[in-house]
Amino acid sequence: CMKRICRGCAMAAQKRGMSNCAFCRAPPTDNDTDALARIQARVLKKDPAAIYHLGGNYWGGKHGLQNDFRKAVKLWTEAAEL
Repeated sequence: CMKRICRGCAMAAQKRGMSNCAFCRAPPTDNDTDALARIQARVLKKDPAAIYHLGGNYWGGKHGLQNDFRKAVKLWTEAAEL
């Protein structure tokens, strides 16, 4: 769901044995394909955090994406404008 929580809340959830997302209860992904699919689903809904995150993935070549600095900057600009 691309929601962020503070570290204190994350630690409290971990102490309770929760490894799923604190907001949507989705389990963590174990492969790049699923992670990228979740990110892209949020990007299609024009979620600025997801667009920013996808830009970072293009910048760093994560989740099986090729490094594409121009695309990363374009996505970051789009996220900033939303």
